[in-house]
Amino acid sequence: MGSFYIPKEDESRPDSQGEDSHFVCQEKKRFGLADGVSAWIKKGIDSGEYSRHLMNNSLVALNQYYERKGRVKPTRVLKDAYYVTEFPGSSTACIVTLNDDDHCLHAANVGDSGFLVFRNRKCIFQSPIQQHGFNRPYQLAYSSRFGDGANVITEIVVSVQSGDTVVAGTDGLLDNMFPSEIEEILIKTLDRDDHQTPEDLAWTIAEYALHNSVDRYSESPFSRAAHLAGKNRVGGKIDDITVIVAKII
Repeated sequence: MGSFYIPKEDESRPDSQGEDSHFVCQEKKRFGLADGVSAWIKKGIDSGEYSRHLMNNSLVALNQYYERKGRVKPTRVLKDAYYVTEFPGSSTACIVTLNDDDHCLHAANVGDSGFLVFRNRKCIFQSPIQQHGFNRPYQLAYSSRFGDGANVITEIVVSVQSGDTVVAGTDGLLDNMFPSEIEEILIKTLDRDDHQTPEDLAWTIAEYALHNSVDRYSESPFSRAAHLAGKNRVGGKIDDITVIVAKII
């Protein structure tokens, strides 16, 4: 597994760490990512703090479950992390683990962060987006007055096999790249260099997403969703971009 993160530039907050957060546990075959909701900035709250606390608490819960049971249920982990994350804010989230006994990815997902599975360079699965309406994703919040409760956490199970590639990201990736664009990158990079690491691939995909995000004229998943919602919007969406790549061996 490997990851790459590109926070969006914000001249008003030069010391900001961005709104996204993630972790990767190579040995235990699990990763997670979260995207803090930017609207909190209007209230004077760093929208990335909640996502960082949520992922840190998720990592603690994952380790505790692993020590006790060996097998991890991501939905239970994310719920436990949610209940102890009391910092003001809200966030989308996605936690994914690979279980050896059933050869499946087990995921807990909230909102418009998510993951895709590619087999033979073709996308065979993309996690569904949870949203109340256009650009209004489900989100875990420190108070139910400002977001959704743990009941919106969705469990996802996907069968995988040796050779599959998993690409996960926050909406900075998924709003700016179609699965077909990631397929093109996999074809070009993996066929050219079999020794490219997951981190290298995550970096390449993130750079493409960044390029698309500042393109004002081309069609993007975000602009297509806006059109379907009856809104006049073209081009990409400038946002923090987190990409995690895992190769199934």
